Amino acid sequence: ELRSAHARERQVAVTLQEAMLTVPDLYRHDDNIAVRYRPATTSLNVCGDWYDVVDLPPDRYAAAVGDVVGHGLHAAAVMGMLRSALSAVIRAIPSPAQALEVLGLYARSLDGATAATAVKVLIDTRSELIIYSSAGHPPPVLRHCDGSCELLDQATDPPLGARPHHVPRPQAGLPYTRGDTLVMYTDGLIERRDEDIDIGLARLSTALTQEGSLSPDRLADALLDRLGVAGGAADDIALVVIRL
Repeated sequence: ELRSAHARERQVAVTLQEAMLTVPDLYRHDDNIAVRYRPATTSLNVCGDWYDVVDLPPDRYAAAVGDVVGHGLHAAAVMGMLRSALSAVIRAIPSPAQALEVLGLYARSLDGATAATAVKVLIDTRSELIIYSSAGHPPPVLRHCDGSCELLDQATDPPLGARPHHVPRPQAGLPYTRGDTLVMYTDGLIERRDEDIDIGLARLSTALTQEGSLSPDRLADALLDRLGVAGGAADDIALVVIRL
């Protein structure tokens, strides 16, 4: 009976996670966006990491990744609320910084959300510009066509809900060239116990430099493999690869 109950709980958890990670607009980007999700190996296959892609016609779209502290059903439930809120806000306020401001206010009302992190990017395909803002999240990496990599780390702020008062969040812009690749991820991809995070960032940049010419789908798998987490890791992982 215990085994049967555990199996039912796991099936409910998996169904819940799949429903919350469904991204309708992603299907219109099959050729240029790939996503991957890997739960922590010790979890019920549910976690607090998430990703999202939102089309903003006629010539813009937004992408986000986020991370709620913890594993299991509670973290997944908080993740679902934050993800849905940000997905709704960006449709009305297409400014990454302002969208994260609103999300931060909402996070302060949710138990378990005050240490959550997120990064939001707005990609303007007409002006070939990336506009971004980060709430305590590891920086996305832009891989240029020549193989060089650049961190999107000029608009970083504390995690969601961490401030006792409302303060405007920073925002930055970065031009890109058609064919560049943007990688967004959660900390499970790069962080290792007893290792500085800069080492993990360097490892990711090296892998991008060497494998960046692959298609987004193949590149996503190559990054997981090169960073040693293809089969999962001790922490959750969400990964978004965008060919600009």
